[in-house]
Amino acid sequence: MGVYSIVIGLIFVINIALAISIIFLERKDPTSSWAWVMVLLFIPVLGFILYLIFGRPISNRRIFKWDQRSRMDVKTTVQKQINAIEEDTFQLNHEELKKHQDLVYLHLRNDDAIFTENNGVDIYTDGHEKFEALLEDISRAKHHIHVQYYIMRSDGLGTRLANALIRKAKEGVCVRLLYDDMGSRSLKRSYIKKLKEAGVLVEAFFPSKFIINFKINYRNHRKLTIIDGEIGYIGGFNVGDEYLGMKSKFGYWRDTHLRVIGNAVQSMQTRFVLDWNQASKMKIPYEEEHFQTIAGGNIGMQIVSSGPDSEYEQIKNGYIKMIMEAEEYIYIQTPYFIPDESLRDALRIAVLSGVDVKIMIPNKPDHPFVYWATMYYCGDLLGAGAEIFIYQNGFLHAKTIVVDGRIASVGTANIDVRSFRLNFEVNAFLYDIDVVKRLIKEFDNDLVHSTQMTKKLYDKRSIGIRLKESVSRLISPVL
Repeated sequence: MGVYSIVIGLIFVINIALAISIIFLERKDPTSSWAWVMVLLFIPVLGFILYLIFGRPISNRRIFKWDQRSRMDVKTTVQKQINAIEEDTFQLNHEELKKHQDLVYLHLRNDDAIFTENNGVDIYTDGHEKFEALLEDISRAKHHIHVQYYIMRSDGLGTRLANALIRKAKEGVCVRLLYDDMGSRSLKRSYIKKLKEAGVLVEAFFPSKFIINFKINYRNHRKLTIIDGEIGYIGGFNVGDEYLGMKSKFGYWRDTHLRVIGNAVQSMQTRFVLDWNQASKMKIPYEEEHFQTIAGGNIGMQIVSSGPDSEYEQIKNGYIKMIMEAEEYIYIQTPYFIPDESLRDALRIAVLSGVDVKIMIPNKPDHPFVYWATMYYCGDLLGAGAEIFIYQNGFLHAKTIVVDGRIASVGTANIDVRSFRLNFEVNAFLYDIDVVKRLIKEFDNDLVHSTQMTKKLYDKRSIGIRLKESVSRLISPVL
């Protein structure tokens, strides 16, 4: 028997073993499991390499470790709120939101997401306005600045942010910057060096340690900034000129970001500390100065995280619960729409129950296969009676869901398998009529710049487009 035959036989055995492992040992979604089995069987060598990089589950050991004191404080508060809901003594600022306390309960049980009601919220949909506000808040920082982004560029906006952080570091403010190694792969070493030399603490999430980064598929997609424990930013904007609509093939960049003042900032701070302590050897200890929040209003809010380290898909479960509670309408904005079967069924049932479902997606693809898969699933819901709108004024990157003018979610999670199962994400779930009305107003403004995809137009798709959609749908579980 020749060497060639031995190698082929060995590859065959390895592929069979992997296929068996995927099916019987790994807790993957059946659709994803079969997608990887087909990859292994049809492209043995390359499929094996792709699986090592993109398909392996993340380690079962706890990635984010809590300091005992902070864990006890959170657990105590969470249990008190759970008990209050179960005993029907849970108090809300707005009695008309009581019907949504089941959603609050879900996040308490599913994610230890403390509910707070003393928050003030500013909504930014334009990059210039968001970053001007952020830079102004940074300039007033007294104690610490914690910054976390998925994508950071070394361009004009990136330089402005770096200079602002450097100035504060030289003033004695503790500045920490955390970025995702994959998302910020174009970030120049000179940029990082300049920050570090000025005293800014900089870390990368899941950095490459070998030629091949075996954690490359698990990305920290969160965007958070916490200033003095009092002001928090959360939403969809990354750091780069394209998010200002500059030097971008997409033109204007439409996103949604929140500026928060209130106790919800403590939850954002906790999330940053957990992420930082995973990435850095210089741990952040529990300090009262990190949690000195101030009241900003009367808006109810929960900060909910999800990631591949968790048994549950916390943000997706929150989306489904919101959809299930809808009686009048559901407005969704997302750059990628690749719902799994559970979310797709929830939306289809809502439509067939008479709920007005409007979904807005961009008209331009930044990832072609994801875009064609999005079009396929939009067409599927279009057939059930949902309304699909194509945003035409640049690129729509907002991740927003609004239900019945009472509850909403804004954050980093797209409606796709990657956000639900592979990425580390964070969303704000909002319980307030006034702030939700503001989000509805932004949605209505975007409708002016959108065209409606009717069933008649969708059915006129060419054979080529239908083929692209079908192929993209088949590989959507591993996109």
